[in-house]
Amino acid sequence: MHTSYDVIVIGAGSMGMSAGAHLAQRGRRVLLIDANDPPHTGGSHHGETRLLRHAYTGGPTYVRMAIRAHELWRELEEATGRKLFLPTGVLNMTPASHPSLLGKLEASKTFDLNVEWLSAAEIGSRWPGITPPEHYVGLYEKDAGVLLSEECVRAYREVALAHGALLLPYTRVTGITTLAKSVTVSTPVGDFHAEKLILTAGAGAASIPRFPLPVQAVRKTVGWFEAEERLFSAENFPGFTIGGSQGGYYGFPSFGGSGLKIGRHDTGRLFGDGETPEDFGAYPEDEGDLRSALAAYMPSAAGQLLRGGICRYERSPDEHFIIDRAPVLAGVYYASGFSGHGFKFASVVGEILADLITRGSCEFDLQPFLLSRFRKGAVQANETA
Repeated sequence: MHTSYDVIVIGAGSMGMSAGAHLAQRGRRVLLIDANDPPHTGGSHHGETRLLRHAYTGGPTYVRMAIRAHELWRELEEATGRKLFLPTGVLNMTPASHPSLLGKLEASKTFDLNVEWLSAAEIGSRWPGITPPEHYVGLYEKDAGVLLSEECVRAYREVALAHGALLLPYTRVTGITTLAKSVTVSTPVGDFHAEKLILTAGAGAASIPRFPLPVQAVRKTVGWFEAEERLFSAENFPGFTIGGSQGGYYGFPSFGGSGLKIGRHDTGRLFGDGETPEDFGAYPEDEGDLRSALAAYMPSAAGQLLRGGICRYERSPDEHFIIDRAPVLAGVYYASGFSGHGFKFASVVGEILADLITRGSCEFDLQPFLLSRFRKGAVQANETA
């Protein structure tokens, strides 16, 4: 096994595998190190599906990145022959005065996105499985849809390895040593050296030796509920987000009888490094919160719980991403703090990291994602569900 590389990536999940693939395609010698064997259930990318949408609050960079991410997912589909994206559309539903929905509407106008503004009555007429309160409205993104998350990671893994990257699975990093122009990463199977280092360790980012980041690992739950296929199948029903007094939720239609999938974006339980989050059902709210939301908005989908699962958020203090160079050490790059809404951007985040390493710059304004923002006082939580 070689011990010297151009770039080492610690954490080969969605962001790390994408970065490794982009770099390998550009002829860089890449080593990917992961504590498991991606795709796997120990990170933030499992659970089959993630929403891909374009109307975003939090600044124009998000929208530009979402549009580019969608282009890159299409390219990855073509390159690998894998089906990665399902064009279900996405319905964003909140009270009419909710700031996040108004922000999405403004972004849609600015970027000429293909959206519809729907009243509660129009929502219920188009999708009879939804019974929104009268004061709710919806922003329907026609070109949005659902990514098959594990398939996306498999596809980038295939591309990375096909272009010469090496993956070291089931390997934990025990130390990082930096010199003026190189980095050494220590593991139980030996030391590895590179000119550049990318840290994309997800929920484990806070425990990386020498490079802890201000992110919290959060246990989140999702559930699949028995639902009438006539109303909730992917052929008839969109992906969705819901915001309101009961909290923030997101979900997916039923694929081939899988049941309607729903998760809660806010709340969650923190867990520490080395801890294993409890299985679904350990707490009453695991199913209770999800069932309450379905009863309120989609009572026809509040059937039997078919299965439940957990995932891990890597939550930053303001729920915005962290994409940056290390403030003191040359050659070290971060991509973390994706806070439960980052998977859709994995394709473009990998491209951004590859651009920073190979060109020294990228096409996007990364100012909102710099680590230095946390040294400027209090931060305000983001509302991008």
